[in-house]
Amino acid sequence: MKILSIHDLATIRKKAEHNLLLREESNEKVSEKCYGLSSGAQHLQILICGGTGCKASSSQGITDNLLKAIEKNGITGKVEVITVGCFGFCEKGPIVKIIPDNTFYTQVTPEDAEEIINEHIIGGRRIKRLLYVDPKTEHTVSDSKHMDFYRKQLRIALRNCGFIDPENIEEYIARKGYFALADCLLNKQPLDVIDIIKRSGLRGRGGGGFPTGLKWEFAHKQKSDIKYVVCNADEGDPGAFMDRSIMEGDPHSIVEAMCVCGYSIGSSKGLV
Repeated sequence: MKILSIHDLATIRKKAEHNLLLREESNEKVSEKCYGLSSGAQHLQILICGGTGCKASSSQGITDNLLKAIEKNGITGKVEVITVGCFGFCEKGPIVKIIPDNTFYTQVTPEDAEEIINEHIIGGRRIKRLLYVDPKTEHTVSDSKHMDFYRKQLRIALRNCGFIDPENIEEYIARKGYFALADCLLNKQPLDVIDIIKRSGLRGRGGGGFPTGLKWEFAHKQKSDIKYVVCNADEGDPGAFMDRSIMEGDPHSIVEAMCVCGYSIGSSKGLV
């Protein structure tokens, strides 16, 4: 894939947006209906958490068994299985989400895969025993938008985690990925970018809260034949932001940010 202009990015984004349309719509609307192939659904997506916690609880086995069941039933062209980043509700993992009805299955095992395909994907019937149970009401909740855990969340740094395939660059571009980098390279000087970062109020998330723009300004002024952008991905400090979630679920955001930083300070090398 060669990208030489914002027009190239826009072309890729327009094409890739179609793949995310079902997910976008399911995030915006509330649906009580369960969609399956027997109820008229033309295309369904199964999102599986690929975060460390869910992987440790055999989420890969769930993926493998889902794919086998899909092939066995001859519905490969109608159902996608997509590994995404962490959904955030790790204590209830492994998590499997069905799109477009946004059904949120918790503590799924590889042995549940065939039932999910037969009952939900083909039959259009939710599997009640896999639904989240609200500890206050003791009622099942099928859509994560109705869960207290998610109800007040506004994801910013983690906006793509649990939504896009982290290994698919086109899905990242569909979410306006790499447009900021393109704008910097084509329309702004390094000091312009640094000024924007300073005015944004962006700070470090490790505890000290040092202004990011000042760091970049110091590095820009430093004279050196070679400079490095180092992404500190250590998360050994209890209570600090968990960098792993972004690295697993939205790695292109790290690459793009490092490139923007490198352009601003005059660096051509980066380390994570």
